[in-house]
Amino acid sequence: MRLSDLGYKEIVNLSNGCRYGQLADSELLFDPRQGKIKALLVPEFTGRFHFGGSEFLQLPWNCIKKIGEDIIIVDADI
Repeated sequence: MRLSDLGYKEIVNLSNGCRYGQLADSELLFDPRQGKIKALLVPEFTGRFHFGGSEFLQLPWNCIKKIGEDIIIVDADI
């Protein structure tokens, strides 16, 4: 699977049912020493609209439980 195949999958938190938007709207946080992904940085929507603010929620990469056909399920206490 390519990263471009993941872009339009919806991110959903299993522990609280929150939807965090699509992976394409997120950033990836890398560990430069190991070259591995550390976390997903998903935009934090504080109101009805999000106008490019710099507020992000950090979802650790090890919280990803399942990558399905249309959805990415994470289990994080946020």
